[in-house]
Amino acid sequence: MTKTQKTSPMNHSPRIAHVAKRLKTITWILCALALLIWQLAFASPTSAQEVADPALPTAEGPADETEAPAETEELAETKELYETEELYVRIQRDEDNDPLAMQTATVRYVGKPGTKYAGKIVDLVGVVHIGQAEYYAALKTQLAGYDKVLYELVAPDGTRIRPEDLQKRRSLLASMQTGMKDMLNLEYQLEKIDYMAENFRHADMSPDEFAEDLARRGDSVWKMVARMMGAGLASQSANSEAGLLLALFSKDRSKMLKRAMAGQLIDIEMVSAGLDDSNGENTLIKGRNRKAFEILKEELDADTQTAAVFYGAGHLPDMADRLINEFEMEPTQTTWLDAWDLTRN
Repeated sequence: MTKTQKTSPMNHSPRIAHVAKRLKTITWILCALALLIWQLAFASPTSAQEVADPALPTAEGPADETEAPAETEELAETKELYETEELYVRIQRDEDNDPLAMQTATVRYVGKPGTKYAGKIVDLVGVVHIGQAEYYAALKTQLAGYDKVLYELVAPDGTRIRPEDLQKRRSLLASMQTGMKDMLNLEYQLEKIDYMAENFRHADMSPDEFAEDLARRGDSVWKMVARMMGAGLASQSANSEAGLLLALFSKDRSKMLKRAMAGQLIDIEMVSAGLDDSNGENTLIKGRNRKAFEILKEELDADTQTAAVFYGAGHLPDMADRLINEFEMEPTQTTWLDAWDLTRN
């Protein structure tokens, strides 16, 4: 009996590790597919309302932040952050290395003196598409302070997201969202952000533009998924394979699952930013960013003094390069918001 008890864990340990690894792989794939499906969720004109873009609002942005600050220690840290891959999404930890929160960044860019957009402000507002209610409430307040907010959604030009459109959705995405929402005790961006706000403007490809850009490059959605899977699965070794399995049976399941999945979500955001084909191009990130920045240029050439580009964190490293190289702007300030509180259910 004693001998059997000693050898049993050795016999079952490889099986448990194998199950944990498979579970983690399945979870990563489901999360990646959810992210991709979310990007295309409103590609059909019947699922959202097409409206004319509203007139430019007269409300002024924060007047005390319209000038680029002098080179300070904070500014130097912001420029150093720009060089790291955690610029727009990170896990904040305490001194014992325990996770406290998954955070997203807002990085402010200001037009350099003597340039076309001198003194104008563009904030890259990183967002994760699933988060806590307090997170989206804080974002909603922040976004209300800009002259214009440019948002992502592969949908016909001028699309606005109405609450009733969300209620009518019956799709794989809706089912996955409901399950993850209940399991993680989180909310969804589309349900918590007011996309009918006067200062919001759709700034993304239409479904036809998306399809045409894919065809032009000989690419497809499935090829993008394959590239994402290849890069993502190769990066999984950085996270504990047993974490998800243990979290499922924890008494604090929501908290432990959030901790286990936070790293996965960051991996997905970073991998989605690297979906380039053999020619260094991709539609999901770079193609859509080009369209967004055509609209940003229209806004800055007009009366807009403060603009926010409100996009998933995976889009923003490429956007930062465009602001620096094409718009002659420089990063001046970085602020962080807690998207997931990793200390509670």
